[in-house]
Amino acid sequence: MPVKQQVGIVISNKMQKTIVVKVENRYPHPIYAKTLIKTKKYLAHDELEKCTIGDKVLVQECRPLSKRKRWNLVEILSKSSLIS
Repeated sequence: MPVKQQVGIVISNKMQKTIVVKVENRYPHPIYAKTLIKTKKYLAHDELEKCTIGDKVLVQECRPLSKRKRWNLVEILSKSSLIS
């Protein structure tokens, strides 16, 4: 069975070795054809604590690491232009 991967934006990195990633899912409304956006937040494991808020990242599903953390950081696709 293939491993799920998602691309999202880091919205928080205040925890130790954990980031919160916002993933957007765009789809057309079944009747009106307007594009709708659903967002979901995932907790992901960031071992080296390299991510900052606003980074675009690729996360991959893994075994449960804690109560809510089920994703691993695979790579940082683009760094944030925000000055922190």
